[in-house]
Amino acid sequence: VIAAHIITSLQSVVSRNTDPFESTVISVTKMQGGNAHNVIPDEAMLGGTIRTLKPELRDFAQTRLRQIAEGISKAHGAEAKVSLFPGYPVTVNHPRQTAAAIDVAIDIAGSAQVDGETTPTMGGEDFAYMLNARPGIFIGNGDTAGLHNPNYDFNDEIIPYGVSYWVKLAETRLSQIA
Repeated sequence: VIAAHIITSLQSVVSRNTDPFESTVISVTKMQGGNAHNVIPDEAMLGGTIRTLKPELRDFAQTRLRQIAEGISKAHGAEAKVSLFPGYPVTVNHPRQTAAAIDVAIDIAGSAQVDGETTPTMGGEDFAYMLNARPGIFIGNGDTAGLHNPNYDFNDEIIPYGVSYWVKLAETRLSQIA
């Protein structure tokens, strides 16, 4: 019951505590408690993720998560132990590199095949660490389920375009340096 109250209350952080025009996601993706259908477990473990497009929003969501879990547990005569891990940073393309990449992609595939106005995604992505260290871009591969989705299916038909894109991008960049 306590875990259910926590899960439900966490949804209020997004709907009641943040600006609706700012992207914030709190997802409880794992719940474990007990192992018998007729015994109330003495503990439960919840797991999940917080995703935002701004680091300060992530800090706020983590603070609210802790307050909600601890407050609800205390109200029910229980104790919550909250462990938060930083997770992935936000994946943000750099404007100059993005503009150059769009120009090359249009040159290779045509403007009808390039969406230079895509919205940010809320997924956790390893490549975010690279973009924090060096300017660059993160690209997709068309209209498919996103990475880390069980329905993701790489579009093999874009391989020739991808190879041409990366070669042209390297040639363009090298010509600018020389």
